[in-house]
This record gives sequence, structure tokens and C-alpha cells, in this order.
Amino acid sequence: MEPRLRAVCDLMIPSMRENAGLHEYDGAIQDLSPDGVQAGLAALSSPSAPADHDEAHLAAFEEMLRVSFGELEDHRTNPLVHLDNMDLSVYEREYAPAEERTEARRRHLGAWPAAVEMALQSLDQVSRPTAAGLVEAVAGLASGLDDNDPTEADALAAHRRLVAHVQTAATDGEPDPAIGEEGLARLLSSGEGIDVDLAALKRQADEERDRLTSDLEEACALIRPGAPVADVVASLLADHPDADGVVDEARHQVEEAVAFTHERNLVPGLDGECLVGPTPPARRWAFAMMSWAGPYEPDAPSWYHITPPEPTWPVRQQEEWLEAFNRTTLPAITVHEVAPGHFAHGRVMRRVAGDVRKALMSVSFIEGWAHYCEQLCVEEGFRADDPRFRAGVAIEALVRVTRLAVSIGVHTSEMTIDEATQRFEQDAYLQGPAARSEANRATFDPTYGRYTWGKLEILKLREKARAAWGSEFSLPRFHKELLDLGAPPLGLMASGLGL
Repeated sequence: MEPRLRAVCDLMIPSMRENAGLHEYDGAIQDLSPDGVQAGLAALSSPSAPADHDEAHLAAFEEMLRVSFGELEDHRTNPLVHLDNMDLSVYEREYAPAEERTEARRRHLGAWPAAVEMALQSLDQVSRPTAAGLVEAVAGLASGLDDNDPTEADALAAHRRLVAHVQTAATDGEPDPAIGEEGLARLLSSGEGIDVDLAALKRQADEERDRLTSDLEEACALIRPGAPVADVVASLLADHPDADGVVDEARHQVEEAVAFTHERNLVPGLDGECLVGPTPPARRWAFAMMSWAGPYEPDAPSWYHITPPEPTWPVRQQEEWLEAFNRTTLPAITVHEVAPGHFAHGRVMRRVAGDVRKALMSVSFIEGWAHYCEQLCVEEGFRADDPRFRAGVAIEALVRVTRLAVSIGVHTSEMTIDEATQRFEQDAYLQGPAARSEANRATFDPTYGRYTWGKLEILKLREKARAAWGSEFSLPRFHKELLDLGAPPLGLMASGLGL
């Protein structure tokens, strides 16, 4: 790997190990101490005029790292950066023989005391809401470790110090989690090679919310003519499997979604195996997620992770959490996470050309693509005889577009966490802990509006390609040429397609 790209990868070790499958980083931790971060930033190349698409792609990531670590100092404000650094979940994937992964995991655990020391040095500006939103995930890092094992005992002792630090921040931290209007605009713009106007983006979010609300109303009218939309949605959300049944239903939906993607050739060359199972403890802040076989690792199954409610929760809280996996929206979630969404995209990532495209993935593109696929499946007739799928896509999309509105609101200090929770309840039909969880996520994941933003940019690009290619336009062609770019910054998609 050439030095300029290596310097970027060294500042993104958890992502390189997990998403790209660069297992030369196995067992390693990133130096997230104040001095370590400054050294990493100093190793980045100076900005220069990109000679081609891949150089522009690399330059966008260099700028994103300068903003996130240099200007916003994520390592000082956001425990998620350190949680990712310590997370052991990647070693559960079958990318190598079990003994190799076990040894790498042990080396990683052995580095926990150093990782915690770095975290304690750095995390001096954590807001109260950010810490509160992540304290359970930080505690979950140590799930399954044994105090009787010397290496694990040392790791647990260090981990307890980190948990205590985050708990203290959740009580004593500053009340405002906002990174500011300029900070959010810089963060969104830098990694995507695009100038973001937050006011314009907020208007797009409101327009998309209105469109989706109308689409949901039409679908609900087909399901229960004459009934109020809120009543129909409530009945749909209440129809869900129990905690044990969620994973089983998701497995059947994986087969259906993969078959449909093949039938319509929506992602050319789809192959591989996708398994379904519970989310690892450190990642249970999310309802569902994909852990794919990375571009650099030997082929192995990808995992569609589902997060059931904790059995220790009160019954009502478990019921409210399970509403997120109702039989109306779970198929839309599966399309998003599996095919033609993340799993299918991950299979293409294994075939893209060049290290820049294989290693550096725009999360806005990744999530935008998967969210676009939900709408694509409605357009292409997935479960066309059941209006519940169309309703489910609309409900899920309302959650995504509310994330965009909330991220802008929270980080420009125009919206409190309580107001954000109410927004999810009113606009996205989430209730109780699900709504609060989504609102809290804005504090430690300020760009989580990327789902809708990425989808809208891909839809605009599709229409541009349709106009430019004329009779030669087709969805398989558009999808292939777009995904051949890997997971490009949103602002580079058009030039990458020659548009």
C-alpha cells in the first residue's frame, strides 16, 4: 500500500479491520492519545490538486480526518471512537481459522489497558447526553470476559475504569452535545467532496418527510380503508414476532430478498452467503446491522445482525423495542441490510479495482445506497401484492429522514434531546425506548442523517444518468457503474460516471 493511503488507514484502524478486512491490523489498537492523534494527522499528505477520481477520493478522506480529529477532536468528545478501537466483534467473523482469530483477539484484549489509558487521557470534553447515550454500549464491550483468565482480568480492570469515566461524564459532563452549525457542515462536506448547505439540506428533509407521509397514507388506505393512519400504523407495529422469532423471520426474508435481487439483476454478480444472528453486545445501540466479508479478506459468510430486546428489561419496554421488528418494517430492514442493500454491496466491494476504492468507504454512500434500495424494491415490485411492504418502506424512511432533521437540529442547538425524541414519536411512529434511542444516537453519531442524504443524491444521479444515456440507460448498468466506484464520496459520484 502506498504511503499516502497507509497514513489514512492508520487513522482509521477499526474501520480498516472491520469493513475493509485489512487483518494486518488484527490485535492492534489505534493510538488515540492526544499525542498519537497529532502524530497521525501530521503523517497525512498536504492537500493537492487531484489527478484523477481515485486521488480525489483519497483527498476527501484526508480532509475528513483533519476535520474529525483535528478540528472537532472526536477523540476528546466521543467515547464511540474509543469503543470502536477496543471492540472485539470482528473476530467472530470466519475470515481466518479459529485459532488465528482467537490469538488476534487475545492480543487485542492485551492492549486494552493501553487503549483505556489513551481514552482517559483524551476524553476530557464528553457531553452528558453523549456519555449517557453510550454508557451501555461501553459496558457491553466486556460481555463474556472472565476474571479468572489473567489477560482478561487485566482487560476487565482497565475496562471498569473506562466505564466509570463515561458514567461520570453522563452525570457531570456539559449539557450541550452540539458540535455547532459550522462543525456539522464541515464534517458532512469534508469526507464527501461536496459543499453542504445545512439550510437547504433541512428543507430537503422536510420535503422528503412530506412525500413519505403521503406515501404512507396511500398504503394505509389500501390496508384499512377509512381508518386513521396513526391507528393503522399502530396495528402494524403491534404485529411482530417475539424476541426468539425475530431472527427466524429475518432468515426467511434474506432468502426472499436475495432471490428478488437475482431475478431483477439489481446488483450484477451477487454471490456469497449471508447468515443471521444476534448483534454482538458492544453494538446493541443499533437495531440491526450488516457485518460483511471485507474486500481484503478471504471469502467467508457475512452476518446480518439483529438486536432483540434485553431479557432483563421490563415487559413493556421489551414490547416497545420489538415493535421496531414488526412484520411490516422488518422486510424493509432486510432489504436494506442484505439485498440489494449492504450485503450485495459488500460482495461488489470485493471486486472493485484499486486500494483506494477497496479501503476507503464513504459511510454516506454505503447507507445511502442501502436506503435507496428500499425505495428501489418498491419501484421494482417487491411484494407488490402486499401494501404492507410499501407502508414498511415509508415508515423506515420516515425514521431515516427524521434522523437527518434531528442531526441538524441537535447539532445546531435548535433542538433538545427531549424534542428530538418527540420528533421521532410524531414523524416516525417510534415509541418509548426506541424513540429515545434514536434521539440519543444523534449525540455520538452526528452524521446519522446520511441515510436520507445519500439516498437523495443517488436518486438525483440516477435521473442525470437516465437523461445522459437515453435509450442506453438501464438499472443494471447504472448500478454496476456506480458500485464499480466502490463506496465513493457523494460529491464524486457523477464525475466517476463521466456525468
